[in-house]
Amino acid sequence: MKAQREAVALLIGGGVADLAFRISQVAFPLVVLSETGSVAATGLAGGAAGIPVLLSPWWARKARQWVDSGARLAAIATVAAFALAMVPAAAMAGLLHPWLLIASGLLLGTCEALSTPGRSALLADTGDRWGPDKAVELLTWQDGLRRVGMLVGPSIGALAVTAGFTLELLWLEAAAVLVAGLLATAVRGNPRSLDVPEAPSIRAVLRGRRDVLLGWIARGTGCVTWFAFTLGLSVLGAERGQPGIYLAYGMTGYGVGSVLASVLAVRLVKRVQPALLAGGAWTALGFCWTGMGLWATPPAIAAFACLGGVSVVLGVAAISAVITRSSIGAERRALLSGQSVVVNAGSAAGLLAGGPLLAAFGAEHTLVGAGLLTSAVAFAVLLASRKPEAAGNPRCETSGHVDRDHHAGRAA
Repeated sequence: MKAQREAVALLIGGGVADLAFRISQVAFPLVVLSETGSVAATGLAGGAAGIPVLLSPWWARKARQWVDSGARLAAIATVAAFALAMVPAAAMAGLLHPWLLIASGLLLGTCEALSTPGRSALLADTGDRWGPDKAVELLTWQDGLRRVGMLVGPSIGALAVTAGFTLELLWLEAAAVLVAGLLATAVRGNPRSLDVPEAPSIRAVLRGRRDVLLGWIARGTGCVTWFAFTLGLSVLGAERGQPGIYLAYGMTGYGVGSVLASVLAVRLVKRVQPALLAGGAWTALGFCWTGMGLWATPPAIAAFACLGGVSVVLGVAAISAVITRSSIGAERRALLSGQSVVVNAGSAAGLLAGGPLLAAFGAEHTLVGAGLLTSAVAFAVLLASRKPEAAGNPRCETSGHVDRDHHAGRAA
């Protein structure tokens, strides 16, 4: 029962913090714009927060292994709450400056580079103590709660801003992160495995895990082309004199599909080879992007986005299954950190190239091109996953969970 209680505490804490983030993101740019008068400043904190995450494979190799208990996760949450509170506190004092936004973003990004994979690793460790394949089930539910926040958070934030609450929402996010840390304090960590380096590199733990690498290639490509969905639909609506309408249909459809798929994913990853599922999922996602470009009407976009949400959830669950079944301890934290870098780097690269591509080719053609690229890469992953791996792979799986003999100890 203790493992179940710990899992619930981690899930609730993470879900509350993410929902507060989605709500506050509506108010954040309004506060910055009001206090600084600069449109460019509205993106400073978010841009700065991405830098420590992208550089984490170098600076966080040892630091990420430190986050092996709920108490240490709570310590990082306290620092993150302070970083978040810097902005509304400075705004109240009339001292909000672009440099403060950058400092807040860098500090917050440093915490996120450690806490995001750390929370996932602790949740997976708790699942190991709960029962076979519970780790991937808990990670899937964690992703599902995040998508619920994506679906309802912006609407709540918009209503709150309309009612006159702006700074209050920023304080709310800081408080929610602090509460999430407090909920994690009772979660105990697992003993570190003795047969792996204390701080293995991401490259080192990828050796012998071809399915993880293939999954990252498919997911990373989907992150690169994600801009075609978000920016593309925004541009499409503006071009057709319906600003926000196309994106609203798309995000609503995507949110509904991803939430519904969370239940299906838990069952499907137990029956289908994860690498095949990941390749098939992102192949389908690419077809959804293409469909939006070819049939660019609000109802069609909502339908394709719903299917895209289902595809992404299945793909993410598949990669989580590969990671949790083939690793524990230090290796698992390194793999989850690597996955965070893949997602952030892919998204950043896509956003960087997205504006010029949309300007050059238009929203419809960009969606079609992004979809074809995503499907082509994912289908190649699908074909590669069907080839048998070389004999002697040290990362073996037994009955869908980690081979405990190889890791010289139980994950309990």
